[in-house]
Amino acid sequence: MKKQNKKSYIFIIILLVFLIIYDYSFGKTNQNIFFSNLENSILITDYDQDDYYKKDFIRNENYIYKKNIKTVLLHKEGWEMSAPVIRLNTDDKLKLSFDDLEGDVKDYKYTIIHCNANWKTSDIPKSKYIDGFTIDEISDYQYSFNTHTEFTHYETIFPSDYTKPIISGNYILKVFDDDDKDENVIFTFRFMIVEQKVSIEASIHKATSIADMNYKQEIDFTVHKNGFEIANPYRELTVILQQNGRWDNIIYDLKAQMIKGNDIIYNHDKENVFNGGNEFRNFDIKDLRYQSERIKKIDYFNNINQVFLHTDNIRPYKVYISQQDINGKKLIKTSERRDTPTEADYSFVHFTLPYPVPLIDGELYILGSLTNWQLSDDNRLKYNYETKAYETSLFLKQGYYNYLYAFQKNGKSQGDISFIEGNHFETENDYNILVYYREPGTQYDQLINYSHYNSQN
Repeated sequence: MKKQNKKSYIFIIILLVFLIIYDYSFGKTNQNIFFSNLENSILITDYDQDDYYKKDFIRNENYIYKKNIKTVLLHKEGWEMSAPVIRLNTDDKLKLSFDDLEGDVKDYKYTIIHCNANWKTSDIPKSKYIDGFTIDEISDYQYSFNTHTEFTHYETIFPSDYTKPIISGNYILKVFDDDDKDENVIFTFRFMIVEQKVSIEASIHKATSIADMNYKQEIDFTVHKNGFEIANPYRELTVILQQNGRWDNIIYDLKAQMIKGNDIIYNHDKENVFNGGNEFRNFDIKDLRYQSERIKKIDYFNNINQVFLHTDNIRPYKVYISQQDINGKKLIKTSERRDTPTEADYSFVHFTLPYPVPLIDGELYILGSLTNWQLSDDNRLKYNYETKAYETSLFLKQGYYNYLYAFQKNGKSQGDISFIEGNHFETENDYNILVYYREPGTQYDQLINYSHYNSQN
């Protein structure tokens, strides 16, 4: 018995030594990733390089591959909160901007990739959709000024005189450093070019189904051909419905209910229905000198601004309350200084959501334009057993932000906002209807209509 006790004590001592060494190494690695007291800036070189060698590394979606790249904005020139959609063969332009936290100057370039309606790369050569050079430079840059976090701000306007898309459809903007190799890609972002060949008439209302009418919204619509030849709408058309800016919950390849002369009618009871959700939460960090409504505390330590939001609460069973929001978008702006692109500073924004026990069948995420509408490890909340709450922090540039909490069940790709936020048919939401046409004998999808609607207009 004494020998067994002695062996048990030795085993416990060895286990404790191992845990201490592991905790020290793990903590030091995480600390190096986020803070550096010596350089007064974020370390962005200590990330995992293994992802570069995965076969599916480059994704046809909004995705940032390098941790030194922040605040990627892609929108119609002159309208920051617009969707990245322009009309074919017009003077419409898109503006791209982003920050590099390494604070130096790099030889950034971009190319564009045509995709089908399902965002898989089209099986056509670049010469079929690009007029000019396939690669263009991003040469407009400025250094940050009077900010705690140093960065270099890059901008470009396209299509340019050197690179012009010549067909409609889905596109990926791929930005890379120096040359077009997978390991040099810094981010990919989606945009669309539309050629309005048909028109749409839509109606958004509470769901027709009695079981869903208090919780969901239905989008009924008609596509008017307007003389455009569509021989077989069931085979040649792909119709997509999008709610706000989300891609994880789109309704894909919706089929027509009936065809009546010039009209293709999509008037379903279930196939074209979305959860109503709830109005977005918000916070305002345009001015870091003052605590706005949702800000509990603003501090400065580890050489970085720290913004602590008031504790959030769960809302699934609360009565619907109407409030103004921007449907998940963000507006980058500082009210402290004049030049937002170079003088808006960065902060760690801390989120707290009380919950009695950790969830075992899924994860919680921050969802919105502030996370590029992604459900990724960067915006996943972690459970704190001491505070009995889910917590996370995001590194964000000054501005006004909307967000929601989304629950992603294990093994699923879609986020469920009703789990934390609730569902109401009255919620104000934006909807986009996208109509793609595959001409017989061709190998790509044209975007022949992009229409935007609001549930309360």
